[in-house]
Amino acid sequence: MELDTNNHSVFLLNYHLVLVIKYRKKVINNEMSNRLKEIFEYICPKYNITLDEWNHDKDHVHLLFRGYPNTDISKFINAYKSASSRLIKKEFLSIKTQLWKEYF
Repeated sequence: MELDTNNHSVFLLNYHLVLVIKYRKKVINNEMSNRLKEIFEYICPKYNITLDEWNHDKDHVHLLFRGYPNTDISKFINAYKSASSRLIKKEFLSIKTQLWKEYF
């Protein structure tokens, strides 16, 4: 087991997050999943988070990531959800017709 360290502590903080599409609509394909992963990897370094595993199905995404004790997880998740929703709806125009009121 590989532990993370900082100046005064040794820790291992793993998080498992499942993000579900509104109303469980089956809209995620491989291309969209890859783009969602790219967005996640772009935002990660700003919050001291490292992605360990990424999986998806047609209506949800599973994330396994590691953080630090001083990482504000709620702000990170809020930033990721808002950025990914905005960018996915902008880049994949067909998704707007599949979702009700464009909620992602």
